[in-house]
Amino acid sequence: MRPEAALTRKRCKIEVFYIICFDITDDKVRSRVSKALKGAGYRVQKSVFECPDLTEKQFLKLKDRLEALIDHGEDSIRCYQLCRACLKEVEWSGPGEPPQTEKFVVL
Repeated sequence: MRPEAALTRKRCKIEVFYIICFDITDDKVRSRVSKALKGAGYRVQKSVFECPDLTEKQFLKLKDRLEALIDHGEDSIRCYQLCRACLKEVEWSGPGEPPQTEKFVVL
């Protein structure tokens, strides 16, 4: 995490909404990454997940898990952090719904 992001989070005491997207060449690896992400959030596109309620510790653990799965020479994973207040500014075109902000529970 960038130092300025940590300062902003501390100062504003906001909850973070994570968007995680990936570009992975191997089908098996892509499947494993998707499975890991399904346990953390909602799939909103084939390679994009919204994770509304991860703590920073959970996010870092998930990120480490994902990085262990991919080929760093070919694959990429991008993680974006949005504050809850920014979610009302999210825009999209075509089918879809606003970001889901309720707690995510795996049964």
